[in-house]
Amino acid sequence: MRVLLRHSISMASIMSVCLPRLWTLNRRPRATHSGSSHPIVVAIAVLACVGLSACTAAEAPSPAETTEASTVPPLPESGDISPGTYLVTSFTENFEIIVPDGWSSEGGEGLGKDDPDHPDEMAVFVGWWPSDHVPTDACAWEGALVEVDPSAKAFVDALTAQTSTASTPPVEVMVGDYSGFEFGHSIEGDVDIAACDRDKFCIHSEFSNECTRWYTTQNERETYRVVDLNGERAMFWVVQFHESINPELTSEARTVFDSIVFRSGK
Repeated sequence: MRVLLRHSISMASIMSVCLPRLWTLNRRPRATHSGSSHPIVVAIAVLACVGLSACTAAEAPSPAETTEASTVPPLPESGDISPGTYLVTSFTENFEIIVPDGWSSEGGEGLGKDDPDHPDEMAVFVGWWPSDHVPTDACAWEGALVEVDPSAKAFVDALTAQTSTASTPPVEVMVGDYSGFEFGHSIEGDVDIAACDRDKFCIHSEFSNECTRWYTTQNERETYRVVDLNGERAMFWVVQFHESINPELTSEARTVFDSIVFRSGK
């Protein structure tokens, strides 16, 4: 059975915390505009053409206007996707991501690819769903999920201070037009995950009483980028699920991760 990064949680837990969301991705409807020509204006235009030897044809759009009018296709909600550039609308600012061949969309909030040597197991994943709770201890996490404010720094500080995990020193990065931080994250030492609360090694969550991102083995490794979007936090991570993955696949996952770019005003 394929291992999905975003683990299922009980319906009772969801309803007790955030019933309206119900794990749906809201999309804003595009505004539409309508207009009509006034009949007198049309008549004047016709008479003007009759009185002249010729009427000037409308100008063709310039190449720049044609380029601006073109759009990047939205990332599909699920399933295998064709290689190309896609638009993701998970945050107030949209971002683009370049996807190679062989990747699949996981709920519109991440991309995964299987290991050719283990086709039923996901090998690498790039995710970006929001989380606003971080446990102080990733193993003893029940009752310790602390809400963090929306800034990028607050999330980085909480995750790098987390007990039972190890993080590399955060470095400042740019993701398109926006600044943020990048750091690595993994399990520290020989933690027995089976001895952790509910057999989960919890990294972060959308809820205060349930975990929505956890490790299943000691071999998982992540790199995070956390970005400030004018007061909103956007977070991304690339995951390697086990150490025996083909290095070419981990390099490809990093390339997908690096392709994410925000452009202000888009």
